Amino acid sequence: MNTALEVRDLSVSFGGVAAVQGVSFCARSGEVLSIIGPNGAGKTTVFNMISGIYRPDAGRINLHGADVSGVPAFRLARSGLSRTFQNIQILADQTVLDNVSIGRCRWEHTSLLADLFRFPSVVAQNEETRRKSLMALDAVGLAQQADVLAANLPYGDLKRLEIARAMASEPTVLLLDEPAAGCNAVETDAINDVIRKFVAADARRAVVLIEHDMKMVMAISNQIVVLNQGQVLACGSPAEVRGDERVVEAYLGVQSAEDAAHAAD
Repeated sequence: MNTALEVRDLSVSFGGVAAVQGVSFCARSGEVLSIIGPNGAGKTTVFNMISGIYRPDAGRINLHGADVSGVPAFRLARSGLSRTFQNIQILADQTVLDNVSIGRCRWEHTSLLADLFRFPSVVAQNEETRRKSLMALDAVGLAQQADVLAANLPYGDLKRLEIARAMASEPTVLLLDEPAAGCNAVETDAINDVIRKFVAADARRAVVLIEHDMKMVMAISNQIVVLNQGQVLACGSPAEVRGDERVVEAYLGVQSAEDAAHAAD
């Protein structure tokens, strides 16, 4: 199985304080890799380095075998990487379709003159943007709400809207930062289904997610990376992580471990 994303010995410090130290893992094509750990473990910092927001002090990031360490976010998007963020970031006064269409900018190439005079190439491009955006909405179950103002969507639908926007760029590696945070069980199941279908639809695709919902993590993950104090504490299958005493002590806790065990059964 091919490696879609490889992180090797990634480190970064802020003000002399090491936030992430020597983090390494591989996300394989066709799989879901989850990153878990207590608050402040460095999970989002790792995402920010992978997605070009932070430049790592040391280490290497490979995307489908190409070194993309320190590459800015817009170039990473063109290379097939997309992400969501912890906090919902939508244009509330725009339609659901308009919000998703923003994710198509990777594929749009035009000029002021072409836009002004509505060249046939611009018309065709706009039609393609609409078609692909509707496909992304259909993939997350929101196609019927395409013309609804985003502000009128319930919270769970907004979480799926953000995933649809990230999917609209047609990424091969999708980073999801707490996609189920604040969602109820039904909404979480819907997001699980979206993730599974996204990976299954293309053999090159991989999903890397940060999540605190252990039932979701254990149910959907092929691999789990556990971070603690900016370092990798454990890495392995859900069964291996569930049974690791260091993980239970540092993060899961007895009750959470039992919940995770039930989820994985």
